Amino acid sequence: MSHLQIFQATGSQHPLPHFASNDPALITAELAERGIGFERWPARVELPAGADAAAVLAAYAPEIERVQSRGTYPTVDAIRMTPEHPDREALRQKFLAEHIHSEDEVRFFVEGQGLFCLHIGDEVLQVLCEADDWISVPAGTKHWFDMGSAPQFCAIRFFDNADGWVAQFTGDGIAEQFPLLD
Repeated sequence: MSHLQIFQATGSQHPLPHFASNDPALITAELAERGIGFERWPARVELPAGADAAAVLAAYAPEIERVQSRGTYPTVDAIRMTPEHPDREALRQKFLAEHIHSEDEVRFFVEGQGLFCLHIGDEVLQVLCEADDWISVPAGTKHWFDMGSAPQFCAIRFFDNADGWVAQFTGDGIAEQFPLLD
């Protein structure tokens, strides 16, 4: 189930959330107040365990077309992470470092889960995204992502450039102060 926690970014080593909810309507409203898009879409296709990126993109062609018809995200790919992925540890460490992008970060989770952590002003929002969740993090938003030590997710990623995922790391160690997915 999708989950949102909001913390004060005070520098405490063990912060406690001042807001928490599993209610999709409340999650959508809280994120919208901060400029983050969040929607629940039905992940209508059950993918075979070994489905490659092409199979994922073909299975979700109508959802991809719906997003691309808005004209903002001409490039799309699919990422699938499993506990057996040979680069899971290196990728996890890279994604756990706070960073920004010069474009929106848009994901539709079709399987599993991942934890988006957004550093907005004096708050850190942790959004546990699961299958059926679509999230849009605006360009320039400080954030990090945790896929856990045994990742299990598949997400469709939308980009407005052909280079795909390009991050600018902030060098801030704030991510180390907040709970991880595990």
